[in-house]
Order: sequence, then structure tokens, then C-alpha cells
Amino acid sequence: MSTTPQTRAGFAAIIGAPNAGKSTLTNALVGEKVSIVTHKVQTTRFQVRGIAMLPLENGAEAQVVLVDTPGIFTAKDTDRLAKSMVHAAWTGVNDSEAIVHVVDAPAHHRHAHGEGTSQDRLSVADTKSVCAGLKKRERGKVFLALNKIDEMPHDLLLAQIAEFNALGIYEEIFIISALNMDGVDRLASTLANSMPLGPYLYPEDQAADIPSRLMAAEITREKIFLRLHDELPYASTVETEKWKQQKNGDIRIDQVIYVRRDSQKPIVLGKGGKTIKDIGAAARRDMQDWLGRKVHLFLFVKVRDNWQNDKARYTESGLEFDV
Repeated sequence: MSTTPQTRAGFAAIIGAPNAGKSTLTNALVGEKVSIVTHKVQTTRFQVRGIAMLPLENGAEAQVVLVDTPGIFTAKDTDRLAKSMVHAAWTGVNDSEAIVHVVDAPAHHRHAHGEGTSQDRLSVADTKSVCAGLKKRERGKVFLALNKIDEMPHDLLLAQIAEFNALGIYEEIFIISALNMDGVDRLASTLANSMPLGPYLYPEDQAADIPSRLMAAEITREKIFLRLHDELPYASTVETEKWKQQKNGDIRIDQVIYVRRDSQKPIVLGKGGKTIKDIGAAARRDMQDWLGRKVHLFLFVKVRDNWQNDKARYTESGLEFDV
């Protein structure tokens, strides 16, 4: 009889309303940054697969492929990108062995007590939409993660736990702070043991399944949102035009930042080009940490009003154009 520990491997979808903390949780479980995180809602636009190696009780490890999905929200019929993002999120759910529904617990509490902002109201409405969709799911065990508990007293969570438990959707409810790692280990153990027995789907040292050019574009897009979240509308994007490894091992990356109007271009550039230099410096540092080598990053800003209707942008991101 073989004494080799049995391994487990499978997919777990991380879903929820925009800005619930899905990408932060994905990064926490993987142990490194694979998905961008900003204050801005709807930051994640497509499925990002983070690969987490999580310990099992038998001494082996489970490989949990975390599908960090776009936030689920009510998309307007005229918004092609939004509809494609929501479709991608539900596709991730239906293709997974386990589902983690992440909820912004403080926003839910504030709304319940009449103290919420308009963003809290939207978050609660989108959470209800997620719950309705989960009742129709095709497969997968569903777990609830009440997130951001570092922002509120734990005794105030009891009402939320009872409310969500009464829905009859969840196998188990976790209270976590993805940012501080509170409660994440227990969730990780549960996910590991929820995976089916089988060989690993990816090499053990691989942290993400996302093309390098696309990951580089996502890093820059994160820095744009972090720097300009109050000034630049959501509808901007980044494209990696060139990726060249130089003879000395360095990498040259040329990227274009697309904005929708001429008036937005100087916002990205900043006075004397300072803003785009700051964005480039921050993105370059992250890329060098990620790639483990020196990066020469060159950023350009162009105006493209209807980039959201460009089919090629959807194809390269793994989104469906006609939803």
C-alpha cells in the first residue's frame, strides 16, 4: 500500500458585491499579490486565478485554484463591460467545487441601522442579488465570509450571522478580516478539505494563472486608481503593447493608458508629467517584485472613447463580448 499522502485539487470561486474584499482575500489565501486591490468598486474586471497551496490534516497540501471574480452588481443593459463582468463572475461560480461569498459586514450593519451611505445601500442590494443567484447555483458548496470585522465589534455580528444563516444557502459561516488575516486560516482549512481528491492542476510554485502581459497591465491599472480614484472615472484601461526581454535579463514593457475623453488625459499626465511618473514608478516596483528582475516601464496616454466596445479587449481578458 502506498504511503504517499493523498492530494486534493480543485476550484473555489470568490464572489460578492463590489468592494467586499474579494481580491484582498484571494491575495491573503495565496500568500502573495495576484489580484489588484483599490478603493474603487468594480476594480476586478475578469476572472483572476490565484493558486493557493493549503495544508491538509494528513500532511499533504490541497491546491485550491481561487477564482477571484468581478463584483456582482446590477448591470445596465447598455453597459456591455458591466454585463460581461457579471457574466464572468457567475461562470466562475458554476465551474467551482466551492464558493466563498464575501460580504462587507460593517456596510451591512450600517445599512441595517439606518446609518449607511449610498455605497452601503448599493452593497446590501448587490449582496441580496448574490444570495438570490446562489440559490440557483449549479454546483459547489457555499461558504459565507463576513469580512472587515476589524472595523466593528464582534458582538454586533450575531444578528448578521442569524440573518444569513436563515437563508439556508451556506454550509458554514466565517467571520474574517482578509486585510489582517483574522479567521483566514480556518477558512483556508475548510476550502482545502472541500477539494476533490486528485493531482495538482498547476506546478506547486505557480501563484497565478494569468498571462504576464495582462498581469502587468493590471498592476498599472491598480496604481492609476490608487493615485486618481477621486479624479478619474472608472472607464479607463491599460494595454501592454510591447514586452521585450533584453540581453542583460532586464524587461522592457511599453503600455498604453486609454481614457475616454481628451479632458482626462492631463489628469493622468499631471503637471509636468509628475502624476504619470509617480504611477510608473509605483507600477515598476511591483512588477520588479513580481518578476524578480529589473523592469524598464514606459507609459503612454491615449484617448479612445469606445474602448469598451472593442471585442479584442474582451477576448484578451477572457470576457465574453456578446452577453
